[in-house]
Amino acid sequence: MKLKALILNTTLKYGDEQSNTEGLAREVMDIYKQKEVEAEIVRLNDYNIKYGITDDAGEGDEWPQVFEKVKAADIVLIGTPLWLGEKSSIATLAIERLYGSSSFTDENGQSIFYNKVGGVIVTGNEDGAKHAAASVLYGLSHIGFTIPPNVDAYWVGEAGPGPSYIEAGQDNDFTKKHVEMLAYNTMHLARMFKETPIPTQGNALE
Repeated sequence: MKLKALILNTTLKYGDEQSNTEGLAREVMDIYKQKEVEAEIVRLNDYNIKYGITDDAGEGDEWPQVFEKVKAADIVLIGTPLWLGEKSSIATLAIERLYGSSSFTDENGQSIFYNKVGGVIVTGNEDGAKHAAASVLYGLSHIGFTIPPNVDAYWVGEAGPGPSYIEAGQDNDFTKKHVEMLAYNTMHLARMFKETPIPTQGNALE
């Protein structure tokens, strides 16, 4: 029963720039790999993703490449930095583009996101982790993902400029525990859905 996990890193950094969000995401990915879950991190800023509530915004839009990975995944996590106490603009863009495909159905006539499990990873040097996590998790739930308990792994440093997660947060016991809960709870529920999917009665879209 092989599981696939996809982590969408919505950092505002490009290319090889060090991403604290990816640093925390890799802690989750290490557990997935130990448990033989196929896991991949995709940095969305490496793609040309257009704005819109749509599955395909036309010529030059590379979201469809990312969306193929989403469709193949059993677990989808969104990793976001905090800026001004909010999730990143790229995180908002990702959720909007996912929303644009929420009317797609699977072979049972259910939303294409049914029987997929969602979670969130947040890093930053300011308040807003729980606010950002709530926003992401609600968005995923609203379009059909299932959210297990305690799947918001986050780290925030002291207020104001200072060390970031990679520099100062990797030994934080609270964060490490939430990384474990995020990884194990998403795996558990994803395995359950492999064996017993959500029934179609009452929720088929077609």
